[in-house]
Amino acid sequence: MTGSPIWHPFTQHGLNEPVPLVTHAEGAALHTADGRRIVDGISSWWVTTHGHCHPRIMAAIAEQTTKLDQIIFAGWTHEPAETLARGLTAMMPPALTRVFFSDSGSTSVEVALKMALGFWANRGEHRGRILVMEHSYHGDTIGAMSVGARGVFNQAYAPLLFDVGTLPFPAAGAEQATLDALEAACREAPAALIVEPLILGAGGMLIYVARVLSEMRAICARHGVLFIADEVMTGWGRTGTLLACEQADVVPDILCLSKGLTGGAVPLAVTMASGAIYAAHLSDDRAKMFFHSSSYTANPIACAAANANLAIWREEPVAARIADLAARQAARLESIAKLPNVRNARALGTITALDLVDERGAGYLSQLGPQLLAHFREQDLLLRPLGNTVYVMPPYCIDDADLDRLYDGIASAIERT
Repeated sequence: MTGSPIWHPFTQHGLNEPVPLVTHAEGAALHTADGRRIVDGISSWWVTTHGHCHPRIMAAIAEQTTKLDQIIFAGWTHEPAETLARGLTAMMPPALTRVFFSDSGSTSVEVALKMALGFWANRGEHRGRILVMEHSYHGDTIGAMSVGARGVFNQAYAPLLFDVGTLPFPAAGAEQATLDALEAACREAPAALIVEPLILGAGGMLIYVARVLSEMRAICARHGVLFIADEVMTGWGRTGTLLACEQADVVPDILCLSKGLTGGAVPLAVTMASGAIYAAHLSDDRAKMFFHSSSYTANPIACAAANANLAIWREEPVAARIADLAARQAARLESIAKLPNVRNARALGTITALDLVDERGAGYLSQLGPQLLAHFREQDLLLRPLGNTVYVMPPYCIDDADLDRLYDGIASAIERT
């Protein structure tokens, strides 16, 4: 064996593409072993919110490492988790009174699905079908893959996936078809609907209007169908508000959070639930307990990082920074949208995206993808297109010079297509 023994995620090693070695990071930039400064245009896979190695978060992690590193969370607790749970219930919608810890976005979705199914099972009602949206993506564990779009992401694992009910994506002008499909599906008494609010991430940064999210919630409420909001990517300000659901005045029954929960510094996730969901599992019958955990549930160091993130949100003008970044991004996107071969330029909060015409085919496996990735790597930019879809989702601290580098790099890539 030659080279590194690492098997990287979402990487076809047979293509022999270079894998840069990153040595350190600060703000919106990564630094490599060969002396390059890379502008992080995707927040290192959508996780880094306030910037890399944020001093307040790093200090909280360092302090916690001298106190408590890890403890079983089944039947035990610790101060960082208690503080974080109280902070989250104060910050999130009041109806979400319970906080269940896990360690990744995919796992938070698995937890949400199990909560929903356990809710109905413990009530003695046989409701097991999950409704999902076309083109959705909720993670790479088995349950999360099952409620995501079927295709290249999971076709090899089809025998493991459970059946779901799929609603059409509410594209502009076709929103009613989605709502009608949901109304019909809810008459069959499914257990829950899970959605990515306002924007579908890995499915191509597809945006739909807040009115549709609001009406989907209302339909579920009328039929007693649980509503799960997967805000793993959309939460923590990405869409312009703390939660994307706020823009539709929607409060879910179950909420999934991760990525920006710790400012992106270390892995942590939570699934927040309403009192009714918790009550359905509350019993003197041990068979009705919620059967889920991981070894690192509510890791104290990760909770300390999350507490620092919440403090930043409470004490610093994060909303103003997000609004400023959204405006600066929109101005640059307006210029890029006028270039040839650009279609469907779009923006939501701090996220911008556009599609490039590819006569050889669109989608995740578009042949443009590797070409674009190579171009951005040569330009010292961390941009990772979704096939022929190019998107920008930088840390909130990015300055104009680095933002210009990102959009200049995209413009030069468009000129080469």
